[in-house]
Amino acid sequence: MTKLTPKAPPRAGLPEDQRQNLNRIETQEWLDSLAFVMTDGGPRRAADLLEELDHYAYFYGVPIEFKQTTPYINTIALEDQPEYPGDIDLERKIRNIIRWNSVAMVIKANKNSDGIGGHLSTYASAAELLEVGFNHFFRGHGAGQDRDLVFYQGHASPGIYARSFLEGRFDEGRLNRFRRELSPEGPGLSSYPHPWLMPDYWEFPTVSMGLGPLQAIYQARFIKYLENRGLKPKGDAKVWAFVGDGEMDEPESVGGIRFAAYENLDNLIFVLNANLQRLDGPVRANSKVIQEFEALFRGANWNVIKVIWDSKWDELLQQDYNGHIVKRFEQLVDGESQRYAAFGGKELRENFFNTPELKELIKDWSDADLELLNRGGHDVNKIYAAYDAARKHKGSPTIIIARTIKGYGLGESAQARNVAHQVKKLDFHSMQNLRDALELPLTDEQVEHLEYYHPGPDSPEVKYALAQREKLGGLIPARKVDYPHPTVPEGEFYEEFARGSGDRAVSTTMAAVSIMSKLLRDKEIGKYIVPIVPDEARTFGMDALVPRIGIYSPRGQTYKPVDSGSLMSYKEAVDGQMLEEGITEAGAMASWIAAGTAYVHHGVPTIPFLVLYSMFGMQRVGDLVWAAGDQRARGFILGATAGRTTLAGEGLQHQDGNSHLQAYVVPNLRTYDPAFAYELAVIIEHGIQRMYVDGIDEFYYVTIDNENEVQPPMPAHLKREEVVDGIMKGLYRFQKSELKKPKLQAQILAGGPAMGAALEAAKKLEDYGVAADVWSVTSYKELHQDALMVQRHNMLHPTDEPQVSYVAQQLSAQNAPGVLISVSDYVKLGADGLNGHLDRKLWTLGTDGFGRSEAREELRDFFEVDTKHVVLATLYALQRDGKIKGDVVAKAINDLGIDTTREAPVLR
Repeated sequence: MTKLTPKAPPRAGLPEDQRQNLNRIETQEWLDSLAFVMTDGGPRRAADLLEELDHYAYFYGVPIEFKQTTPYINTIALEDQPEYPGDIDLERKIRNIIRWNSVAMVIKANKNSDGIGGHLSTYASAAELLEVGFNHFFRGHGAGQDRDLVFYQGHASPGIYARSFLEGRFDEGRLNRFRRELSPEGPGLSSYPHPWLMPDYWEFPTVSMGLGPLQAIYQARFIKYLENRGLKPKGDAKVWAFVGDGEMDEPESVGGIRFAAYENLDNLIFVLNANLQRLDGPVRANSKVIQEFEALFRGANWNVIKVIWDSKWDELLQQDYNGHIVKRFEQLVDGESQRYAAFGGKELRENFFNTPELKELIKDWSDADLELLNRGGHDVNKIYAAYDAARKHKGSPTIIIARTIKGYGLGESAQARNVAHQVKKLDFHSMQNLRDALELPLTDEQVEHLEYYHPGPDSPEVKYALAQREKLGGLIPARKVDYPHPTVPEGEFYEEFARGSGDRAVSTTMAAVSIMSKLLRDKEIGKYIVPIVPDEARTFGMDALVPRIGIYSPRGQTYKPVDSGSLMSYKEAVDGQMLEEGITEAGAMASWIAAGTAYVHHGVPTIPFLVLYSMFGMQRVGDLVWAAGDQRARGFILGATAGRTTLAGEGLQHQDGNSHLQAYVVPNLRTYDPAFAYELAVIIEHGIQRMYVDGIDEFYYVTIDNENEVQPPMPAHLKREEVVDGIMKGLYRFQKSELKKPKLQAQILAGGPAMGAALEAAKKLEDYGVAADVWSVTSYKELHQDALMVQRHNMLHPTDEPQVSYVAQQLSAQNAPGVLISVSDYVKLGADGLNGHLDRKLWTLGTDGFGRSEAREELRDFFEVDTKHVVLATLYALQRDGKIKGDVVAKAINDLGIDTTREAPVLR
């Protein structure tokens, strides 16, 4: 580095006007020098030189302001734009047809059923962004390993449907049933992208804003995972995620962007539709949201491409040798910018071109000319250049920030207005204007009747659209299920768990790890098992798997771990099988969804096992779990350290008594709370069979606890098939009372961590002359759902012999005499759901209320789910049944040492 000798600047003593003049001359000389370097050495050489100057200045203390943003102009210069490969005029006509039909569809739906809803403005702003992709970039199933995954903006669904109508996939009747899916006339169209409702069409549910961007990141990563593990041939598939600028306020939208850059996900492309408006108004009215996003994503090491101004602006920018327009761009705020989009050329002339220099630039321009100055997100040339650059970029993910106008082309009632998102209807005059603007051959009568326009299957527009899609691998959106059904282990594979653990005390969490470990070793299915953990592998006892299967890392392991040489050495590998996601339940769940949908997206039936703290599962990522159900994900979510009383010492935030209640609401999520290792093995065996061999679109939430106990064998008093059937249906008699000729009887239902108290209570009740059988309840949801279905059948067939639900059969007074008591480590409501479906009352104990930092015994006493409270509940139920006197119960309260004066745990 050349030595600098500091001295007083000679110009310091010059008069102000001379100093300013000297500064201007000096600046121009530097600019001329840089121009020469750019011409002679190219942009890369100029960038290297500027970087050297930056380092030099920093070394000598020059206060250079750090900037995360570039000027408020397009990233790709005009001279770097590739030639547009398509028929621009024909594509414009196609867009016009789609625009009209999408608007007509929504308005007609609301005319036929006022308030049915739908959205016009999102697709209006995104039409060019989507159509350039449809015509030139998005590869379909025919592209094989190179096919792309596309996350569409949910509110833009009318435009996607309208394109499918043009392509001949939907007829007019289908469009007329937009948001009318229960019509007897035929299938309808779901409001938004929902694979559950349209399983041959949509692939990703995206309208729960923020979840699309996050899932796109982990889908892109899972493609790399499959390729690096040799489960999928390497290809050039891209994941495209179309997101809104208002949507980026959701934490999930940006929660994984640093991770995406760390993983070098150059197969990921975000297209941010920056129409500057969220649902109720401007996103950042007092600043520039595009610059905010650029700073955010550049700071996270993404490749950022801004598409702000259209080609008409290039005419002015090329004449503006002194940069006055760029300086004016920097002064813009989004609230001001929206006025120009709403009010047009006159507003631009009066308020944007507000200096003598700017007025000079447009002196020969009419207001009509100024109206042509548009946003870059509506210029197909600019969009194509950005997409092309993003597709070719290597080494990091790309975000394309495209400036658009919400409600573009919809007229004065919607374009760039704060109400644009809520507009569902346009009047006849507005529709006439729209028809004229779109140059469609529709009569006024056709406009009035909101008729769709289709140019015919042999028209140039349809032929072109279909030909472009044929080049790219077929029509999309399209969801196609085609995967090799794996050979799964059965019966003998799980036999060791049916025999119990002998004298060894193990938790169901350790049993789960043992089952997973055995599955990983299986020659047929082992490669498909995907263990996923947020950041608790050691807590859950999964650290033993790490040296064997490795933690996936695209970088491999470039360092020597501190525990190198130990049996449990930390191992990262390019072909690692475990996904260790860090402290992010949302990221781990998004990763699980990617693995759980690989069977449909990649034809690879990976079987994910997500192991997480049960309290930080359903409670934190319930929206993602619902999305998993919608997109027909398959696999297992294991809620570890489950139950309100098992996690000794951890307290209120960690103790889970509600996850089963939260999981209950997802229709295709089967929930289980096994008490024993063999129950867990049966659930996993049958779950794999049902999901991956039988092809049933369901997934499993299974809670496992950390309390070490001797695991019993399957009960001998029942046939094996009876136990298995009972486990999967939710209930079976685990233990029969040995009390001879009892006068009093009871049936105690328990599951998971509550089983210990139930078994001890059954023994204690013998002192009171009560014979108590103990039933293992593996799933209250399964029992309740079956009871509801039977109730519905009986209500619809009142003259038939009534059916009897499984739980009513098992717990009938004839088959299971005596009072019914349920004890659970979860809230009472789960078991209470059975009341009304049985021939007598079910008395329930549960852990309603906040947890405490305590040991297990004290916690169970506090929540009144320990042995003594099960005994009390049984005796009280017998009193209410008229079988014993109250003084017997009162004596038991005293004998058991129960404090009757303390407040209920739910209240404190």
